[in-house]
Formats: sequence, C-alpha cells, structure tokens
Amino acid sequence: MRASSSAPRARARDVDADAIAVIELAHARTSNALDRDGFEALKRACETIESNRRARCVVVRGAGGNFSSGLDLSTANAILDARTADGCAGRANEALMRTIEAMQAGVSALERMSAPSIACVSGVCFGGGVDVITACDVRIASEDARFCVKEVDLGLAADLGTLQRLPTIVGHGRAMDLALTARTIDAREALAIGLVTEVVADVDARGMELARELAKKSPLALRGTKRVLLRARDDPNVAKGLDYVAAHNAAMLRSDDLSEALRARAERRPPVFSKL
Repeated sequence: MRASSSAPRARARDVDADAIAVIELAHARTSNALDRDGFEALKRACETIESNRRARCVVVRGAGGNFSSGLDLSTANAILDARTADGCAGRANEALMRTIEAMQAGVSALERMSAPSIACVSGVCFGGGVDVITACDVRIASEDARFCVKEVDLGLAADLGTLQRLPTIVGHGRAMDLALTARTIDAREALAIGLVTEVVADVDARGMELARELAKKSPLALRGTKRVLLRARDDPNVAKGLDYVAAHNAAMLRSDDLSEALRARAERRPPVFSKL
C-alpha cells in the first residue's frame, strides 16, 4: 500500500497492427498502486477494448518495472473514514459496499472481456495486483517477480476476486496457504504451483510474442474457448458443460473461420481469419 496522487493509474493503448491491445497500470512512482479511480480507469480501459472489438488479445502490464503494489493508502484511509463519517452505521456500511463493488467491477472487467488476456508480471505483484492477474486468462512472470496475497496482514480478507479465482488456478490448499500466511513467493515458486505458466528474462517481450501467436488464431475460437472454460469454472457440472459447448459449437461449425482453417491446412499455409 502506497501514498496516493492525482496521476492516472491505468490506461489502454490503441490496438496495434497485430490486433493486440495493451492495458498498462501506470503510476510507476508508487509501484502502480491502485486507488478507486485506478480501478475505475481499469474498467473503462477494458470496456473501450471490448466495444471496438478489434483486439484479438490483450496484454496487461505495469509501468516502471513493477506490476502493482496493491491498494493505494489513500483508498484504505477513505474506507476507514467512511466508517465514522456518518452517524448511521447502516449508511456507512452501504457506502463501504459501493466502494468495494466499484473496485471489484474494475477487476472483473478484465475477465469479462471477450478476447483472451495475458498478465505480464515483473517486480512486485501484491494484494490488489494479485486480484488483477487472477482475473486474466494467462499469467507469465519475469525472473524478479514476487507475489503476495497481502490483505490478511492488513486486517482484511481479500475482497476483489483473489479468494474466488485463485483456488481454481493453484488449488484450494495452496490458495489457503498463500491467503492465510500472506507470505511472499518468488517467480519460481509461482511457476511451480501454477500461478504463472512461464518465467522469462524479458516478460514484456514474451508477452507480446505470445499475444501475436494468439492473435493469429480464429477470434471466434479464442472467444468461444474462453467463454466455455469460464463457464466450466463457475459451474463444474460436466453434463451441463457438455450441453453448453455442444450448443456453442453447433453455431461455430457454420463459421467462415472453420472453413478457412480447413482450407489452410489442406493448402499447407497459415490461416488468415477476418476481423469480427
């Protein structure tokens, strides 16, 4: 947790020629700490990318060598002040809930994007930073990356999505360990437990390389696969999941992307998929 300033905390860059969008946590002097405005900026960035529908993959990264140091100190203080600002405990609680829900919406907007997202983690990724990366679809790390579910040491339960998403990524037991102990793990341990899938020397370069690989694939197939996997996570009933993917693919079997993929394979060339 770090002190706040009025500088913007998250921004989206224009979709590039390879159909890749970049969201950057952009307050390097506080190690990209996020305040409420920062979470709202993150939500707007995701909505902008989603609305133009040109992006086939989204890279999420931090500026200045760190991913995010977590919740900004000013936001934590504002939450404490809200407890006593109104004499009515019920109204104070309602105000607190609105603040938490606004920050949750910023994190969840990452998961709601149709295009797959890649979190490129370098330096510190603490507290709210872990909330952000667990809402991304793929996570890779630099060799100097460090991770910590910090909230329990601040007298809180993590409330922006880590406790809901982390168990399906690393398993229930490991999630319990990380959340209860608030211990810091390095990139190698994060790789060993499945929190990240790669540890590399230059995480931003590798993130863009991986994004370009994904962007060459069928955008319909990428979005559909993400949708099916998230549905399976939220409702692990296999029979329901099979019904859902059958209905989904019944529609996709009529897509131009399938025809192009089959033609390209027969002609021994890379497929070229049209924009959405």
